[in-house]
Amino acid sequence: MASSHCLNAPVCGGIASRLPAPSVAVPRCNVVGGGKPTRRCFAPAPLTAGPLEITRLHSVADAPSSSGAASTKTSQKKTCVVTGSSSGLGLNAAKALSAAGWHVVMACRDWAKAESAAKSVGMPSSTYTVMHLDLASLSSVRHFASEYKASGMPLDALVCNAAVYLPQAKEPTYTADGFELSVGTNHLGHFLLVNELMSELLKASQAGREPRCVMVGSVTGNTNTLAGSIPPRADLGDLSGLARGLKGVHTMINDGEFDGAKAYKDSKVCNMLTMRELNDRFGSEGVVFSSLYPGCIADTPLFRNHNSFFQWSFPILQKNLTKGYVSQSLAGERLASLVKDPGFDVPGAYWSWKQGGDDLYDNFNADDSEGAYVNEPSEEVSDKAKAVRLWDLSMKAVGLE
Repeated sequence: MASSHCLNAPVCGGIASRLPAPSVAVPRCNVVGGGKPTRRCFAPAPLTAGPLEITRLHSVADAPSSSGAASTKTSQKKTCVVTGSSSGLGLNAAKALSAAGWHVVMACRDWAKAESAAKSVGMPSSTYTVMHLDLASLSSVRHFASEYKASGMPLDALVCNAAVYLPQAKEPTYTADGFELSVGTNHLGHFLLVNELMSELLKASQAGREPRCVMVGSVTGNTNTLAGSIPPRADLGDLSGLARGLKGVHTMINDGEFDGAKAYKDSKVCNMLTMRELNDRFGSEGVVFSSLYPGCIADTPLFRNHNSFFQWSFPILQKNLTKGYVSQSLAGERLASLVKDPGFDVPGAYWSWKQGGDDLYDNFNADDSEGAYVNEPSEEVSDKAKAVRLWDLSMKAVGLE
């Protein structure tokens, strides 16, 4: 594998916060109808309190109210759930899908932010529904899945995009269920979500709708690249930390010393391993599972918890030195392609692009700079035995066995 350009920097849109999940549920708002948007808002079931004090909550009173049914917006449109779609990669993927005639369910922690973001990028109100989802709370994930099933909307695609990245954290932060925040949100939250919604994907398959599920990966989680080789390297070890619950002093999957940057990278390995195991378990039932590295989105909101010098200098480096920079808009279009385009129906594939991919030579010299290709994941991501053990331990962690 040729060396990567995106030095020690993860790429994934979505949430990036030091706050654990709120002990009071944030209301969820479904935007319904065409023309002037109206909304039907829900107060989700109470969430379990996290071990840290909550410093910011949204009141149910903040939510606008009206009547209507979310399913009236979708009719026969294909429908895609995108987590973490209030900013960055997720928002731009939602925009691209909306423009392509899909109905997008924006599954986000802050419904008001998601609604404002959709308007800011020009998404017509008839093309999306905003629903509350906090991946740092298993109760919120279950409630989202329950409400989605009750909505009457089909599920043609599920994009697991949202992520927490805390590279400067010296001490762990925890989810509402007591898990280390990065792995608890990025991996366990999405793991439960996919399993809770699997029945809807299988229904779509049985109806001939050719459903897909996309897990956003990262070059930094693949140690066969330059970016993935920069310390701290992703390494799940024997998963002993997860086996011990990923709680208390056992904050890292390999049960090592806590490191915020490594926790993110480990979570991306988990995402890619999970995608491959999903493909092995359910791919024969007509659901296409895939992952991707959309390119180095050097100005992604995911870096909001990095230091100010990094936020200033990293885009300059990627745009002018490595030529690896990919805009949020282009990255969103690439992610949307995995959802909707015929050429991306390769089961279990990990996709990259020649420009903004993990090959410096291609960034400068590729004739087909937009060419997508199935990339080779790292040895750890390709480890079937580790994928099975991760699956079994994750099932236990989220209460599915």
